[in-house]
Amino acid sequence: MSNFSNQIRASSALIKRLKHHHHHHRSSNPLLLLMQSRSYTTNECHRPAIVQKRSLDILHDPWFNKGTAFSMTERDRLDLRGLLPPNVMTPEQQIERYMVDLKRLEVQARDGPSDPNALAKWRILNRLHDRNEVMYYKVLINNIEEYAPIVYTPTVGLVCQNYSGLFRRPRGMYFSAEDRGEMMSMVYNWPADQVDMIVVTDGSRILGLGDLGVQGIGIAIGKLDLYVAAAGINPQRVLPVMIDVGTNNEKLLEDPLYLGLQENRLDGDEYVAVIDEFMEAVFTRWPNVIVQFEDFQSKWAFKLLQRYRNTYRMFNDDVQGTAGVAIAGLLGAVRAQGRPMIDFPKQKIVVAGAGSAGIGVLNTARKTMARMLGNNEHAFDSAQRQFWVVDAKGLITEDRENIDPDALPFARKVNEINRQELWEGASLVEVVQKVKPDVLLGLSAVGGLFSKEVLDALKGSTSTRPAIFAMSNPTNNAECTPEEAYSSLGENIIFASGSPFKDVDLGNDRIGHCNQGNNMYLFPGIGLGTLLSGSRIITDGMLQAAAECLAAYMTEEEVLKGVIFPSISSIRDITKEVAAAVVKEAIEEDVAEGYRGMDARELRKLSQEEIEEFVKNNMWNPDYPTLVYRND
Repeated sequence: MSNFSNQIRASSALIKRLKHHHHHHRSSNPLLLLMQSRSYTTNECHRPAIVQKRSLDILHDPWFNKGTAFSMTERDRLDLRGLLPPNVMTPEQQIERYMVDLKRLEVQARDGPSDPNALAKWRILNRLHDRNEVMYYKVLINNIEEYAPIVYTPTVGLVCQNYSGLFRRPRGMYFSAEDRGEMMSMVYNWPADQVDMIVVTDGSRILGLGDLGVQGIGIAIGKLDLYVAAAGINPQRVLPVMIDVGTNNEKLLEDPLYLGLQENRLDGDEYVAVIDEFMEAVFTRWPNVIVQFEDFQSKWAFKLLQRYRNTYRMFNDDVQGTAGVAIAGLLGAVRAQGRPMIDFPKQKIVVAGAGSAGIGVLNTARKTMARMLGNNEHAFDSAQRQFWVVDAKGLITEDRENIDPDALPFARKVNEINRQELWEGASLVEVVQKVKPDVLLGLSAVGGLFSKEVLDALKGSTSTRPAIFAMSNPTNNAECTPEEAYSSLGENIIFASGSPFKDVDLGNDRIGHCNQGNNMYLFPGIGLGTLLSGSRIITDGMLQAAAECLAAYMTEEEVLKGVIFPSISSIRDITKEVAAAVVKEAIEEDVAEGYRGMDARELRKLSQEEIEEFVKNNMWNPDYPTLVYRND
């Protein structure tokens, strides 16, 4: 990694973090060996679980049910003898039996020809989730590449659209506009005394599917499944939340089977008051919880982030997580062009989409460029000139009437666009033709926006290897497919998307790599790192550390082949690295306060290797705990 570090020596922050890149050698540090025996490194899920129920009550509780894996001593201890078949099975045997059944049922479970296989898989997995949480997460972790697209994007979008029909048992909590004044007491209805992670949505902008109202709870459930699978957050300490303030979706307002409030959405001060009450309630009961905001419409995403981020442990994944993954990809694209990462501020980037995700990426990219250029006012001005933003009305310039305040910093100056022979409202293809960008970045939620005409225009790029980022989710909303990109531009490009696509066979043993720039590379590590650092807020530096860690994860050989994001199958290791980077940054910024038996003073003494071990030892694994009955 020394050559790579030398490439970016002008960026001191990057050098500092890349010194401890994941390729470093493990050592037999005696302090590390001593750490492993101390109480604060007790592995998650290796502690006995105290239960206050027995017999059928245990079998009906997905948190504690082991099914046929209960040992004979546990069956006696918990009054289960005779309630299960006599043969005790290992977890591996259980999974083998389940997977055989799953493969057989995938097609049979379809509700007619219009029901996709993916939804059938989700339904079968969800039934396991309802019965046995440990086994569910063991199946998910062991098959993460196959099942992440089922529990998360793209299938979760289909789940949300059909949630009223799919709902079987409650999972998570629902706070509605009708609960105003009651939320402080409502949070005590949740049975867990400790909650580490909440994902909350108001259902107003689910993926690129629009307002799905209360059905948006599916996205919160899916995100938390990945927090458990990727970050090892204990599933008994996560909470999906839906804040139902109504819906403006006419179809849902008229649907007699819709499960949410059938009234128009609250807005203005009334809306903010509901969110305020929710935040106060959850942080009163669980002061150390982390709240991730998910799929709030653009008009509220930034306002709520600014309102709460300096007071509560919270972040918005659409704004900050998407931005981090995009920055990691953009830095990877620079490396894939055979250029030093410090050349990132020279990249010309056309951005399609000015919603919460697009503006979030723009702000973060500008900060990254400015930091590399010296982090002064001139650096910010210079960085700002590297972006051309196109929304539904075309190129955004200072001539735009009623311009969104969040987009204003990126509006092109009139004298600049005149020199480029562009104008206010110029189309995407016109902008690409004139700018000849290094990167075409899509965050528009408009499927097919990168038409053949737009991709053909990119042939004029001044880059030796232009990059196309079709980042919108779900799959149908991707701005283009990898086949379309490689077909138009040939093999010498970088392609990344938000949803999964297969690599493209270009013939003659050549592969057109499709990189999935999925937020799941970052948000689990951001959440876990914040939890373990004990930081009371999530700083820009912690988010930047996460993005830079991901950018550095790929080897030089991999990026030169066009692979800029790692395989989803490595997600546990990626998350461990990202979380360690977040913890380290929190320590350096002096915001870390410690976790459990590891106070801030001891945390500051840890080496990079010890931080990684600390993170690893606090990641929950899907192993059945020993159950101990106690009757209080």
